Amino acid sequence: MGAVGAPAATRTGPAGWARAGAVMLAVIALDQLTKALVRDGIAPGEEHEVLPFVKLVHVQNRGVAFGFLGRGGWPVLLVTAAALALLVGYFARHPERPLLWLPTGLLLGGALGNLLDRLREGHVTDFVHLPHWPAFNVADIAVTLGVVILVFVLERK
Repeated sequence: MGAVGAPAATRTGPAGWARAGAVMLAVIALDQLTKALVRDGIAPGEEHEVLPFVKLVHVQNRGVAFGFLGRGGWPVLLVTAAALALLVGYFARHPERPLLWLPTGLLLGGALGNLLDRLREGHVTDFVHLPHWPAFNVADIAVTLGVVILVFVLERK
C-alpha cells in the first residue's frame, strides 16, 4: 500500500502501479502508431516540412536516444534492460514518493516503445527533425520528459 498520510492520488501502491501502467501503455500506443504512420507514408531519408523549423523525416536509428551508440545491438538492449530493472526496483521500494508513477510510466513506455522497434525492425524509427538537433520520436520525448520529471520528483521535499 501507499505511504501512511500521503494523499491517495499520490501513493505508489496499487493505484500508483495502475497509473504508471496506464501512462506506459499510452506512450507505447502513441509511439507505435506514429512510427507506423511514418513507415507507411514517408520513405527512408525523405523529408516533409510541416513548419519552417519542423520537418517530418524517416530515419532508421540503430543507436539509443538521438543516435548515441549508433551501432546498437546487444549492448543497447542490455543497458536498456538494466536501466528498466533499476527503475522498476526503485519504484517498488519507494512507495512514499508522490507522483513517482508519472516518470516511471513515461520512462518505461518510451524505453519499451523503442525496444519493440529494435526487436521487430532492428532499428528505431525517428521522424521529428528540428534544426541543429537529431531526429527523434514519441518514445524519445517520453524518456526525456520522464527524466526531467523524475529529477523534480526526487528533489521534491
